[in-house]
This record gives sequence, structure tokens and C-alpha cells, in this order.
Amino acid sequence: MNTRMCRAIAIGAVAAALLPAAFAAEATRELHGSGDAFAVPGMALAWGVLRGGTEDATMVVVRVVTDPATYADVAVFGIDPFTGHRQQRLAITPSTGGLELRLPRVQFADYPRTELLFYSPGSTPPSRTAALLVFYLGVPDTTPEFTDAAGLDAYLRTRIAQLRGSVPP
Repeated sequence: MNTRMCRAIAIGAVAAALLPAAFAAEATRELHGSGDAFAVPGMALAWGVLRGGTEDATMVVVRVVTDPATYADVAVFGIDPFTGHRQQRLAITPSTGGLELRLPRVQFADYPRTELLFYSPGSTPPSRTAALLVFYLGVPDTTPEFTDAAGLDAYLRTRIAQLRGSVPP
């Protein structure tokens, strides 16, 4: 073998060895949300229901708090598990530390799977891949219901503080 061929084989071997690591760095970590509150380092979320005068007026509220140095942006989708149709519930939005998603509870009948996607700082389109995907299959059974916004707010604030205290940054 000549020197050029040996060099080409060596470069190809190095590239082949590094290629899986490059793709692994872009893989999305997928976790099943558990209960009405969930946390991992860099993110905590809690669910609540604000009852309205009718079922159509009842809102599901998801409060999300992130460390923007870990997760700079968030997006949310509702998914029909039978057709796979995705309904955007929140476009990719900068996470300045926290946000609140309010959705009519009746939407969960047609789109029960909820996917919350969290993006690392510096990830850019068009090859943007979420670093973390947390999914729920419907509104968690343990989600508390409130008839007043102040009670819901107090619960979500307390629950997020509890979670953030129990999960290291």
C-alpha cells in the first residue's frame, strides 16, 4: 500500500469511530412524566386544573421552570396516538426561567399525549434537536383541581419549589 492509501484508510477509521459519538450527542433524552409534578436537573414542572363554570371552560395548567443555561427553549405538542397527528400547543419559545401553559381540558380528548421538548442553548435550526422530551399520556390522575386561580397559583408555586429543592442543579 502506498502512503496516500494508508493515510486515507486512517482518516476513514478515525471518522468512523467519531461518527457515532457525534450522533449520540444530538440524541433526544426521552422520559415519561410521572404524576402531576416532575423534575430533572435543570427543569421542573407541575400540573393543575382550574375548573370553569363548564367543562369547556376548565383549563389544564402546566407550569414549567427551567435553568436557561441548561434548557434555553421549550416547545409543546399534543398528539393523537391513533393517527400520530401532532397539534402544536406551544411553538419553540425562549425559556427565561419559567412559563405557563394553559389548555382547555377538552383538547386532551383528541390529543391526549403531551410532549414537552426542551432545547439546549446554542442548538439552532434547521438541525435543531431537543435535548430532553418529557411526555405524558393524558392529564396525570394525581393532578389537583382548583376553583380559584389563587389556590392553583399557590399550589404550583409550592410544588415547583419542593421539586427544585429535591433535585440538584
